[in-house]
Amino acid sequence: MRRSLPLSPFDALLLLMVIIWGSNYSVVKAALREIPPQAFNAARMTVASAVFAAALAWTGLPRLPKRDWIRIAAVGTIGHFVYQLFFISGIARTSASNSSLIIGCSPVAVSIASALAGHERIAPAQWAGILISLAGVYLVVGLGAGFGGASLAGDLLTMGAVACWAVYTVGSRTLLTRYSPLTVTGLTMLCGTTLLVPASLPAMSRVAWTSVPAWAWVALVLSALLAIDLAYLIWYTSVQRIGNVRTSAYSNFIPLVAMAVAIVALGESLTVLKAAGAAAILGGVAITRTAAKSRAMADPPGEE
Repeated sequence: MRRSLPLSPFDALLLLMVIIWGSNYSVVKAALREIPPQAFNAARMTVASAVFAAALAWTGLPRLPKRDWIRIAAVGTIGHFVYQLFFISGIARTSASNSSLIIGCSPVAVSIASALAGHERIAPAQWAGILISLAGVYLVVGLGAGFGGASLAGDLLTMGAVACWAVYTVGSRTLLTRYSPLTVTGLTMLCGTTLLVPASLPAMSRVAWTSVPAWAWVALVLSALLAIDLAYLIWYTSVQRIGNVRTSAYSNFIPLVAMAVAIVALGESLTVLKAAGAAAILGGVAITRTAAKSRAMADPPGEE
């Protein structure tokens, strides 16, 4: 007999995570009006990494062999250094809603990267979902790039961020079978931040930090503590406690929250093309996920 899964405290926390990540696009977009992108991101990542470093010091760091340190450095460089360069440069040049919709294609990119790495085979239904999502991206980026203040360059940079996230996710898979999500995320973020800060020093030195408005400082700190530290903790704890299937289902709502917040807070417009693109992207992601879940139900749980 099939039973419906009852709501748990983690469902409420995941809804909080959706609100945090969805709102973060507008928070970052607004703060970039006062702080240059590279300087903002370096400061934000420094705050977030300091919190993760404190957490790792508190919980204790396991002994890692050299080969795992090399993999952590590699995926940290791609997933936190290069990704952040693409993400922050992209959102500075495009709209918050466009950025969130393109980032919303991450599950599709991860599926493709997993297939290329030999971790899984893409079923025909998944390919259909991928093609539908790509059609949605074209509506938002290709046909709709001139609407809502969006920039094609910013959209392409955001697509680069999606590619980096897919490589980071697939590259971290073997590490997550041996270490906790806190260990993997914390160490890879520390590696990425140690590269990001020196690269951003010229931009940081040109900022008159004493003249930055208080609200921009609040936005920077909240983006670090909530969008990176707290949201990551909710995500990975939920994966461990209620499973990857129920956890990942919530990520489909993030672009919707981001678009709604951007329309209200930033005055971004919702065009017919963008609405159609959003429907195609979300629909394609849902099809891709559903096909993957149907195949995974035959396998024992335990991934990540």
